[in-house]
Amino acid sequence: MNSGADTAPSATGVAAADVSVTAIARLRARPGLEAEVRAQALALVAPTRAEPGNVSYRPYEDPAAPGAWLILEEWADAESWEAHLASPHLERALSRTASLLAEPPVVRVFPG
Repeated sequence: MNSGADTAPSATGVAAADVSVTAIARLRARPGLEAEVRAQALALVAPTRAEPGNVSYRPYEDPAAPGAWLILEEWADAESWEAHLASPHLERALSRTASLLAEPPVVRVFPG
């Protein structure tokens, strides 16, 4: 993937293992399913922050548009970002939320 390119959450193209990674994910719940998406987004906070290499993980729900989320993630290096993408808790959350979302998540990844 190119720096800043829209990608699926499982894709990575960060070349250097020692380069930090910032990821921004955008999610939008289907109407009527906002509470379920909120629960899944917030359930990821503790296990993600506990992962090796996680610098920060901050989910934000748009107060003007309930069910619209931005999740800001910072990782120490590409290796920890890639490990996060393969983590069981993220895989479970993606599986659970797929049918709750109005559209596929959009993830932008920025090295450095």
